[in-house]
Amino acid sequence: MKLLCLLCLFCFPSVALVAQTPDTYPAHPDSQSKPGVPKGEVLKFTFNSSTLFPGTWREYWVYVPAQYQPDQPACVYVNQDGIQWQAPAVFDNLIHQKEMPVTIGIFVMHGRVKTANPDAGLDRFNRSFEYDGVGDKYVRFLLNELLPDVETKKTTDGRAIHLSHKGNDRAIGGSSSGAVCAFTAAWERPDAFSRVFSTIGTYVGLRGADQYPTLIRKIEPKPLRIFLQDGTNDLNIYAGDWWMANQTMERALTFAGYDLQHIWGEGGHNGKQGTAIFPDAMRYLWKGWPELIKAGTSKNQTLTEILLPNEGWQLVGEHFKLSEGSSVNDKGEVFFTDGPAGKIWKVGLDGQLSLFTGNASLIYRQAFSPDGRLYATNKSTSNLMAYTALGKATPIAEGLAAHDIVVANNGNTYFTSTPPNGQGNSAVWLIRPTGKKLVVDTALFSANGIALSPDQTLLYVSDKRSHWIYSYSIKSDGTLANKQQYYWLHSPDTADDAGAEGLSTDRDGRLYVATHMGIQVCDQAGRVNGILPTPNGKVTTLCFGGANFDMLYATCDDKVYRRKLNVKGANAWDKPSKPAAPKL
Repeated sequence: MKLLCLLCLFCFPSVALVAQTPDTYPAHPDSQSKPGVPKGEVLKFTFNSSTLFPGTWREYWVYVPAQYQPDQPACVYVNQDGIQWQAPAVFDNLIHQKEMPVTIGIFVMHGRVKTANPDAGLDRFNRSFEYDGVGDKYVRFLLNELLPDVETKKTTDGRAIHLSHKGNDRAIGGSSSGAVCAFTAAWERPDAFSRVFSTIGTYVGLRGADQYPTLIRKIEPKPLRIFLQDGTNDLNIYAGDWWMANQTMERALTFAGYDLQHIWGEGGHNGKQGTAIFPDAMRYLWKGWPELIKAGTSKNQTLTEILLPNEGWQLVGEHFKLSEGSSVNDKGEVFFTDGPAGKIWKVGLDGQLSLFTGNASLIYRQAFSPDGRLYATNKSTSNLMAYTALGKATPIAEGLAAHDIVVANNGNTYFTSTPPNGQGNSAVWLIRPTGKKLVVDTALFSANGIALSPDQTLLYVSDKRSHWIYSYSIKSDGTLANKQQYYWLHSPDTADDAGAEGLSTDRDGRLYVATHMGIQVCDQAGRVNGILPTPNGKVTTLCFGGANFDMLYATCDDKVYRRKLNVKGANAWDKPSKPAAPKL
């Protein structure tokens, strides 16, 4: 008996339950041309001017439905590996039956770098590089290069091609590596593609896609609708087991609350079942359009505990040269720097911005001390500055290439420093309340962010050029012991490190880390439990502010965001508090 999703007959009544042999699937009625159904046209083009994939040449086809009118931007479906699934006939029928919107199909091949001498050499085939690689490079190619090229074309009767730029109006699909490519494009840019068709998807260890089931479970859900297909006789080779990988994807997406449908069969690594189910998959992906696809609710316990319903990111301010150094005073007012502009900004309890001082050239990171002064590191003078509530600055330590800083309740000040030329190891310093300075560790490659545990018995230091956060025990004299690479972070495919910078803790002992992948939320045992992407995909520092210290602030390059959470921040200037023991 064919292994079908038990719900598929309900969701897809046109899928016949008949005795089938592996790789034998009946043609779908909507995959055939029908009398009286207007036919769209298919145009063929080439593209060879990519800067993201330099030197590549590729073909692509554009399906334009008969119902398309250039005064109304059309919905978009992008498919990798050219025309598959008898898609033009399917689109003709479903658009005519009003079961999908007027949609322009773009069917693109992978790039090839043509050899200069075909008799002596081979082309370089970019398929695996473009399709199997995770990260946003391919979706940027689509959005910045290929789709704009499509919009320069015209139909045979002279109609201009206008594509919708709304993610809710765009779907993307493919098979095998083309399927994981489609998923990656939507995963990286859900604002650009909200609907994914994936058949015999290559979610295995070729170029990192085997990480997706873990990341899906940890990262805050995205507004995507996804259709998955695979068969029990799919590939099982050196890179992994396709059949098991697709089931693992389905389990992860279901756990994370995604709008998902799947259908399993007995087929191998081919497009036979994909072609048979394509019309019903399109019905599912476009159902309810133009209603927006919404993010679901994850079963991730950490996300459930810290996130509040309907409390997303809010923009605090933008157009900064470089926002950095978020810190909070005992009122809950948040301060951050724009060092290149020489400014320190204050966010009031009402969320409004005001200028704290405009005389702060190259001030970088900041932290409040128990006496209420704002300590700040200065890149240009290598001085540690202290600001009064009125913005008057005085140096409290000189000649220190200080980077990030934290001031404990007992007055001990810890900061990270980096060599002026960027060569060699960085260091962790201690300044005692007496003013005595001493190095407490020098064996870090690129020490960056620094924070204290809520009970102030541990010091955390991020190593920006690795995927580790170091944990130290703080001795009674303020020096450090028991150094360990303790927190393991996720690194994106676009970097060889996690890019960990600013750190903050909540009163339950979780550690929040600003990284290339967003804010990674770790438990006390050193594990990443959840990841919160920021709206612009960047983050350098963070802190908890607001009257109840339950508003997470994040400096994100030229922007600053905040978000109310269901937790409260632990402040180093406050009395230490002991969190509950972690679940091991």
